[in-house]
Amino acid sequence: MYRDTHSKVIGYCLWIFGFMGAHRFYYGRQITGTIWFFTLGLFFIGWIIDLFLIPGMDRDADLRYRSGTTDYNIAWILLTFLGVFGLHRFYMGKWITGILYLFTAGLFGLGILYDFWTLNGQVSAKNMMQGSL
Repeated sequence: MYRDTHSKVIGYCLWIFGFMGAHRFYYGRQITGTIWFFTLGLFFIGWIIDLFLIPGMDRDADLRYRSGTTDYNIAWILLTFLGVFGLHRFYMGKWITGILYLFTAGLFGLGILYDFWTLNGQVSAKNMMQGSL
């Protein structure tokens, strides 16, 4: 069954910061997100092209990830703008690592990069566990 797990509006908002790969990580494209991060969106050319690719990336993410009570959009907004404080981890009920992020600026930035790579999977796994209860 098709569920809207990711939002085009959030995708376009993150696209504004897309030269750092934020929108690509959001849609589960970690490798190209990392490339965008280190090359400023393929020297801004890939970033501009992504303006037209977001609807397809959104559709693919909606099919790939499991919906549930933990909202991808809230988790991603918290990670992108408040990740150094661990608020996305508190939101997902990961209190210990949330406190750790709070006192270490997201484990000195490396934890935030890890979460950019894995947040969709973390939310999907949490939704799967909640759905089986």
